[in-house]
Parts: sequence; C-alpha cells; structure tokens
Amino acid sequence: MADPATPKTAVLIADDEAMVRAGVRAVLDRDPALETVAEAADGQQALDAVAAHRPAVALLDIRMPHLDGITAAARIHRDHPTTAVIMLTTFAEDAFIAHALQAGAAGFLRKADDPRELLRAAHAVAAGGAYLSPRVAARVVTGLRTGQLTTGAPPRHPVDRLTTREHDVLALLGAGLSNAEIATRLDLVESTVKAHVSAILTKLGVRNRVEAAVAAYAAGLVGTNL
Repeated sequence: MADPATPKTAVLIADDEAMVRAGVRAVLDRDPALETVAEAADGQQALDAVAAHRPAVALLDIRMPHLDGITAAARIHRDHPTTAVIMLTTFAEDAFIAHALQAGAAGFLRKADDPRELLRAAHAVAAGGAYLSPRVAARVVTGLRTGQLTTGAPPRHPVDRLTTREHDVLALLGAGLSNAEIATRLDLVESTVKAHVSAILTKLGVRNRVEAAVAAYAAGLVGTNL
C-alpha cells in the first residue's frame, strides 16, 4: 500500500468517449499511488485542465474533437513541461507514433494493451522516464528498420560507441526506468546515472529519453515481449 504521507501522482484523462474515460479511471483507481484529478472530452479541455491542475501525467487520446491529442501534447510539452504526456490510441499507426514522439510525448499505449501497461507507463513517465508498450515498441522498431517510420532521430543508432555501463543504462532507460531506479538497479549514485544518460544522448545523436528508448529497442537492448 502507498504511504499516506506520500503525495499521490496526479493524472489527467482526456478522451472524447465517456466510457473510455471511465475504464481508464477504473484502472488508475487500482493503484493507491495514482489519483485522477481531472477528465476532459477534447484537446482544448485537456489544455485547460492541465493549466488548472498541473498533473504529473496527462493521458491523451489521439483522435479528439476541436483539438487533437497530438496538437494538445505539443502545447502541453511547450507550456507545461513538468506534465508528462502519454498518448492513448485505438490505432497504433506508424504516422501517429512518429507524430506523438515528435510532439514530446513521453509514452505511447494502445487502448487494447494490458491495463497493467497503463500503470507502468504512468509511474515511468511521472518519474522522468519514457515508456512504449511492447506492441508499440515493436511497430517502432519495424518501422525504423524498413524506413517507413521517422521519429526525428537517426534510424541507425551507433550503440557500439557506448561503454558497457552505458549499454546497461540505456537498456534500463528503454524499459522505462527513471534515473533514480536505474541508480538503484546498477548500484550507482543518481548523479552518475545522469552523467551516463547525457553521454548516451550525445553519442547516439538523439534529443531526449524517448528517442533514446527507441534506440534501445532498435538495438535489441530491450525485449518487446510479444
């Protein structure tokens, strides 16, 4: 059980279907460390709710009226960078994945994914990590290898430039772990992990943790578990 003294992670749910919002909220309610603070039925409502509640995580449907989820994600990333965005969609289409990642999304899930993936993703991005569900990751890797998907990062990542420790850090980063979690797993101090992550981004020529996670999957450092 969550420590009553520990603040819960605030989450916004944005989807134009009330039934979907209710289902997502029911999944989040299973985790005592997460708290749904607002719901929105379109992208503009999502922007207003983020401004009002400043949630740690915003779960956004891609296809919404008035303002689509990807546009809303880009504005949230620009105006409220402390809110991490997870995209939720029925269709894990390559173009949607690429646009969502370019918009600054920290995670991407299909609505058909295991509900446990939603909880893992919420915790991962709230802690500063990046999260792709296994099936979405598989689409990303396939798209990169065939040239059908461009995320803004180079399709071929020079992972051979990384040290052994950097390989270890990249694999855990790709699995959605935060710097603090990586430090615990590898018995390092967090400042050392931050230095490794910075070196990884530079060596791989990627802009952020999400693109680094894509590189980790593409290099086979993280299993897709399909």
